[in-house]
Amino acid sequence: MNSIRRLLSLVLAFAATATLTAQSDWHDPFPPHRIADNLYYVGSKGLASYLVTTTNGHILINSSFERTVPIIRGNVEMLGFKFGDIKILLASHAHSDHVAGHALIKELTGAQVAVMEGDDKVIASGGQGQYLYKEGWKPCPVDRVLKDADIVSLGDAKLTARLTPGHTRGCTTWLLQAKDGGKLLNVVIIGSPNVNPGYELITNRDYPEIAIDYAKTFRLLKSLPCDIFLGAHGDYYGMESKHARLMHEPKINSFVDPKGYGAYVENRAKRFQETAQEQGK
Repeated sequence: MNSIRRLLSLVLAFAATATLTAQSDWHDPFPPHRIADNLYYVGSKGLASYLVTTTNGHILINSSFERTVPIIRGNVEMLGFKFGDIKILLASHAHSDHVAGHALIKELTGAQVAVMEGDDKVIASGGQGQYLYKEGWKPCPVDRVLKDADIVSLGDAKLTARLTPGHTRGCTTWLLQAKDGGKLLNVVIIGSPNVNPGYELITNRDYPEIAIDYAKTFRLLKSLPCDIFLGAHGDYYGMESKHARLMHEPKINSFVDPKGYGAYVENRAKRFQETAQEQGK
């Protein structure tokens, strides 16, 4: 039985690795848009990148692939900001679809790269040491290694890095406060709570503490106050439909969705528990 499960996991791992480069909408352009004051979506249709603007320069979360960088740059400039004013580059987690463009953006902007401990060596080495996936990318020097609850600040912007491991060892959920219509809102940008195909939760020699890490992550995510719900992929929070509502009713902030956040976290926690139970049989 163990050998059959192992064979199945290898098949799923191969499929998961292929998926990283096979998503049809990952490199499709998508209109950049304001989420709240000084917070904007600048990613592609399938890969989320966020720009936090300040009078002292800007912070970018997620670089996606190298081939996605022109989309991000075009979106930043379409909003009226200078791409070269990006001073800090952050990441949700060290998978190629979120960080393979880091080295290029650092080269183009001179931005300081800050990465959560656990993902820092993976990004700096160009993908070496990541669990399950073998896809590499151009190595990117890391200027600051973060720990849980560290603050990344620039100008009047302050982002809190919360360690939400499992998906990767250094998976990071970013917290900040943003104003909309004069109201201060709690923003949560989830790194990823997903158990990908091929992930071993019970007998994982490469990442023995993976199940414990996921459990810690869900306890934290459930405790966070959230008004605006965002994530490493737009489909986490229904980005396309919310953007469509924004275009139809611009006076209503469709990204304010505390119930959606709670429902998403509960759904992912349930899926984690189901997967752990299935693998433990």
